[in-house]
Amino acid sequence: MLVRLTRMNRSIFFFFVSMVMSSGLIVAKEDTWITLFDGKTLDGWEKVGSEDSTWDVIDSALTGTGTPSMLVYTKGTFKNFRYRAEVRINDGGNSGLYFRTSRKPKFTDGYEAQIDSTHKDPIRTGSIYGFCHVYKDLVQPNEWFTYELEVRDDQWRRRDLTRIKVIVNGDELYEYLDFSKAFPEGHFAFQQHDPGSVVNIRKVEVMPLAD
Repeated sequence: MLVRLTRMNRSIFFFFVSMVMSSGLIVAKEDTWITLFDGKTLDGWEKVGSEDSTWDVIDSALTGTGTPSMLVYTKGTFKNFRYRAEVRINDGGNSGLYFRTSRKPKFTDGYEAQIDSTHKDPIRTGSIYGFCHVYKDLVQPNEWFTYELEVRDDQWRRRDLTRIKVIVNGDELYEYLDFSKAFPEGHFAFQQHDPGSVVNIRKVEVMPLAD
């Protein structure tokens, strides 16, 4: 009976693999990074907001300029994940790396990992805006840095929560526990904050995590 069951499981497994391969689907392992930006085009990304705001690919980087808008990743939503991008903000500039946001977001939709080195807003890079604020200058303007997040729904002492781990240039700053679970599964996006801001983003990657 055990031998028959094993053979049946193998048959089901190989049938499933054959179906996936024939359909062209990509099944990602939990330890696999998936590239969301090809470095050449805006494929998979869509601007939401002011017509006078501009998003281009310049020198292999997503580049936001002009009036306020959001650049939204449209090819899927994410709940539990690791997410990283290489980012650069100009002197006096302000931007944000959004996650679990809506398909047509406003600035208050979703969690925002702040991108800000010298803007008049004192809430700096490394902050989860409105939840946990960093006021120290961790990165210099006009310099590339790596922003990484690990986000997952979890429990702590029998209470539901969302864990948000924030890492800048390889240094883990903190893990924020959001017991309000303010935002469920959603999209990724980048913010173009104001006409004085110029933000560049490259190497955007996600690693989905199991629920």
